[in-house]
Amino acid sequence: MSTVHELIDLAASHFGVDGSGLAPDDDLFASLGIDSVKALELMTELELEWDIEIPDYELREVKTFADLAAVCDRRR
Repeated sequence: MSTVHELIDLAASHFGVDGSGLAPDDDLFASLGIDSVKALELMTELELEWDIEIPDYELREVKTFADLAAVCDRRR
């Protein structure tokens, strides 16, 4: 399974959203119905799940699941 699909599954599960309707190019905030605080929760979960550290500066331009997956792939 690709990183983006793992990410979508993990985010959907964490926020109780149906992941089957989420796509790599979907906006993270809008599609999950989250704010920046909830996004930080997701980052923490990703870091723990995948044993990575994502610096804040790498998240500035992240808008979609694909964007975030690319950041995670660089750190894995």
